[in-house]
Amino acid sequence: MNKPVIMTFNRHYLPGYRAGGPIRTLANMVERLGDEFDFYLVTLDRDSGDSEPYLGCKIGEWGNVGKAKVMYLPIGEVSQRRLVSLVKSIHPDILYLNSLTDPVFTQRILLARLFRCIPSTPIIIAPRGELSQSALQLHYLKKKIYLIVTSILRLYRGLTWQASSEFERNDILRNLSFVRPNEIREAMDLAPSKSYTVLDWHIRQTGMPLRICFLSRISPMKNLDFALRVLHMVKVEIKFTIYGPQENPSYWRECESLISSLPPNIKVDYAGEVDFKDVCHCLAQHDLFFLPTRGENYGHVIQEALQAGLPVLISDQTPWQEINELGVGWKYPLDGELAFVKKIEEIALWDTEQFESVKRHASEYAHTQAKKEDVLEANRQIFLGEL
Repeated sequence: MNKPVIMTFNRHYLPGYRAGGPIRTLANMVERLGDEFDFYLVTLDRDSGDSEPYLGCKIGEWGNVGKAKVMYLPIGEVSQRRLVSLVKSIHPDILYLNSLTDPVFTQRILLARLFRCIPSTPIIIAPRGELSQSALQLHYLKKKIYLIVTSILRLYRGLTWQASSEFERNDILRNLSFVRPNEIREAMDLAPSKSYTVLDWHIRQTGMPLRICFLSRISPMKNLDFALRVLHMVKVEIKFTIYGPQENPSYWRECESLISSLPPNIKVDYAGEVDFKDVCHCLAQHDLFFLPTRGENYGHVIQEALQAGLPVLISDQTPWQEINELGVGWKYPLDGELAFVKKIEEIALWDTEQFESVKRHASEYAHTQAKKEDVLEANRQIFLGEL
């Protein structure tokens, strides 16, 4: 039997990495479900922020990337006519969109559908956290107007919605009054199928500075400025390493100003960007992962930090709600910084045995989560439910 054909669109894909979670989500989905579905993926020919295309990638024609066929296009060639032509040439069983507001890879497909330029094909749309309260607060007025206008145009009517968690399901229902509960399918993002084992955890020796790391896009949504304000109040010796692309130059300047005002016991190092394949090895060099994010619909880097054996200190705005009870991390609300300060100072007093125990527990938990069969089945049913 022929496999169902899923044609998906996303602004960035492998070998890119700067756009973060959506790339990981799609790559893991293709890896885990590519034997059951034929994935055709249309994307840009360069990573986020790059002026040059990827080296060694075919441009403007289908090529194999893992278990998917991928079409890389320069931004000037992603016209609505080109997208319509690609859809008609593939005859997909399902169209899969990975952003609510992307003006190219979402809006042009939905406008083509609205004006009946493409066949009547089921469309699944994954907002990828764009409807969370924290995300909507950034450029609030612009987004509010957009949602009103598109509602009037009925641009999003008749779609199937994918939520990565109960939080995101509630966000969709709260912000899009026309979406009915039975139009939402909930499926947590997939972790990679191949487990990663840290062979050398570089356990912190008593008396050495606590090694904390932040790894994410450097943008207001990821809340690095909050982390720096927390560290300003910490009294113990800290080595804080920041990894990630400087997505927002003005925001990075704000963070640099906060860094310059930190007390002498806090040493900060900006270590640049990290390729996907190096993330776990990089994380394993530290003692604690600190991400006070304003919101995550999943949080791949949280899963990777746990997999690398790091306890995680995060906000309560992610699906990782059980970490406190399981002893692999801590989540706190963002309405105060003192809880984060106290936890960091407490961890700094741990001995080698405590670090070894928590690292082992965190890694085991992450491996168990990655292999959960019900999560794989829920992702499978996102597509099977439309066939």
